[in-house]
Amino acid sequence: MTDIAAAPSPEPLPPVQVRHLDQVDYAPCWQAMKAFTDQRGPDTPDELWVVEHPPVFTLGQAGKPEHLLNPGDIPVVKCDRGGQVTYHGPGQTVIYLMLDLQRLGLGARALVSGIEDAIVTTLATMGLTAASRPDAPGVYIDGAKIASLGLRIRQSRSYHGLSLNRDMDMQPFQRINPCGYAGQPMTSLALLDTPHDRHAVEQALLHALREKLNLGSLTPAPAILPNAADGAGSP
Repeated sequence: MTDIAAAPSPEPLPPVQVRHLDQVDYAPCWQAMKAFTDQRGPDTPDELWVVEHPPVFTLGQAGKPEHLLNPGDIPVVKCDRGGQVTYHGPGQTVIYLMLDLQRLGLGARALVSGIEDAIVTTLATMGLTAASRPDAPGVYIDGAKIASLGLRIRQSRSYHGLSLNRDMDMQPFQRINPCGYAGQPMTSLALLDTPHDRHAVEQALLHALREKLNLGSLTPAPAILPNAADGAGSP
């Protein structure tokens, strides 16, 4: 009788650190995620940053200024993510994903699809039927956009992420062509008469991201940008 060796157990997924940062200005947050990505090493844990921003328009690296129709007194930041122009403001959940894609075995398309699927799954738990679109990244309900994506990948490591409209002033979206699409309708959980408690929405979305992207366990990290934390984010 021949002994058959048992298959080796798969390597456990490394935990993912989650930082709940309340409300943070966009520019220093962007610079911090760039620094984190530049400084991280092969063993640096992945991180998810859950934030809100004060009112700001962000223009992607290939963004066209003509999609900024009338920014008025809202600042505009040109950044290095993909995509065109979008708006961030209070009442919108933003999650930035600092992931080592090579370690996770994810390509760019799988990352985008996983994020979109996580948002769709989260909305389904609230009784909402949402879907992504092959021609325009993001998540839509009856043609209106409720969530946007913008990512940057360098050396198989991602940063930037997603935004989900909970209960926010929607008027600034009328000052732009959202994500470069003139007349694109926008919506929010509040406009859809759906519960939009920040903590509940963010917890549901975090757990959906873990499932869809096959991440490790979610571990709380200090609520501070990591370039200001003691050694956090360094290789």
